[in-house]
Amino acid sequence: IDYFTTSTLGNAADFGNLLSVNSSLASSGGNHTRGIVAGGDPDSGLTNVIQFVTISTTGNATDFGDLTQARSISAMGQVSSATRSVFAGGITPSASDVIDYVTTATTGNATDFGNLAAATSNSAAASSTTRAVIAGGATPSIINTIQFVTIASTSNTSDFGDLSEARHQFSGMSDAHGGLQGG
Repeated sequence: IDYFTTSTLGNAADFGNLLSVNSSLASSGGNHTRGIVAGGDPDSGLTNVIQFVTISTTGNATDFGDLTQARSISAMGQVSSATRSVFAGGITPSASDVIDYVTTATTGNATDFGNLAAATSNSAAASSTTRAVIAGGATPSIINTIQFVTIASTSNTSDFGDLSEARHQFSGMSDAHGGLQGG
């Protein structure tokens, strides 16, 4: 795990290590206290492991719990609020419609949140403190769908609109920093 201080220019430094060698895992962001990563594709096959680090101190990842379904989820939408980390879709090895979540402040296994409109991998996601938006992806056809959930309440996704063109394997971002924008 590498880290850098965003307010100063410079190279990344060593933060610590994950529990095991892993690729295709997702960072849900966690909150100001914890950084959470989940799932992935280690050499032994798909995993359901959720790991976390305490952001204020360097060190190795610690076991948080398990996803409801083992999947490679760097190919999925991952979002968080101050209290919840949400994981949507991914590959199991086929596309998944599963959305699950954890309460970021307490360790434990993920809980079912709801479902995406269709089994989707390789989507982009962004969130405010209240809403998660998941866009595009592959079902396996590349799609232009934008869908959303309210992070504080479990549900299936609702239609938000459409991207200007179908795409997958891209990133989403938001300027809705909880401390600055509030929503």
